[in-house]
Amino acid sequence: MRLLLSLSMLLLLCACGNTSRTETERPRSVKAVTASSLRYIDKDFAGMATADDATNLAFKISGQVLRVDVSKGDAVIRGDLLAVLDPRDVELQVSANRSGFEEARSRVERMKRLLEHQAVSRQEYESAQTQFSQARARYENALDLLNDTKLRAPFSGVIERTYVDAFERVNAGQSILRLVNPVSTTVGFTVPESGLSQVAETGTAFSVEFDNYRGVRFDAVLKDLVRTSSDASGFPVSLRIDNPDPGKYGISPGMSCVVTVRVEDDMPDVVALPLSAIYAPSRGGEYVWVIGDDGRVELRGVALGEIFGRDMVVVDSGVEPGEKVVTAGVYRLREGERVRIIE
Repeated sequence: MRLLLSLSMLLLLCACGNTSRTETERPRSVKAVTASSLRYIDKDFAGMATADDATNLAFKISGQVLRVDVSKGDAVIRGDLLAVLDPRDVELQVSANRSGFEEARSRVERMKRLLEHQAVSRQEYESAQTQFSQARARYENALDLLNDTKLRAPFSGVIERTYVDAFERVNAGQSILRLVNPVSTTVGFTVPESGLSQVAETGTAFSVEFDNYRGVRFDAVLKDLVRTSSDASGFPVSLRIDNPDPGKYGISPGMSCVVTVRVEDDMPDVVALPLSAIYAPSRGGEYVWVIGDDGRVELRGVALGEIFGRDMVVVDSGVEPGEKVVTAGVYRLREGERVRIIE
């Protein structure tokens, strides 16, 4: 009976040992990427859509505002009347100049008839012609001034702001309204001094993703690059975006976005990995788990370069192109542990 009990306990222990080894050898599921040579570097910058057309409108002459026909937020089309100055003073000037013009015209016609009969000299006729030209110029200028009492929209857009009210006296050139085109194809952002040369390179590509349209990337081309930065906040860059469907993707000035600058950087001995692949234990150092041909992981030290894009880092050494590297669960692995790669 004692012998039978001992044999039973021995079999139970063996079974437990086999189960433990089986559980230990069960491969851990991980995510991984295949390291590839670094061909380009993506750099992200915060940007904003800017107005293609925007201007502060003003009268060319001084006077009293008779009325303002639009309010903030109103949509207008090209040629719409926006505001009017009191025209009475200019109308009086037009009337006076018209009288002078008519008088000078009558005189030059009379002098022409007299000249044909040799009743006046050519010098007197030419003097009358000069006076007529001057009177006509004064009259036409007064008509232009009368037209300048009306402020019209130079392009279609939206009134972003009004600066004056009716019956307020304004000076020539004083801002009356701000008109903005609500449809934008321009994005602005700033780059540091270190990125200035890269932005200007011919092989650099640009793309834009707006906060309103997550997951939709718009191709863009360089429009303007200002190589000065007076306030040391960065160098202004403007891009022109390609909106394939303006009816679906309405882009207006002020919309925030992320600008991705893709810089060509062909370095066959350097790879790029997701930041999630980096294992940085408390004892120090930076490592990655490389998956061998036998499906077991090897902890390997790496030398890291710059971080780029949203979640990528340059690996200067430690990983060769073509090797598989774990990208998720790096803090749960052990040296030599078997893994199974999942999609």
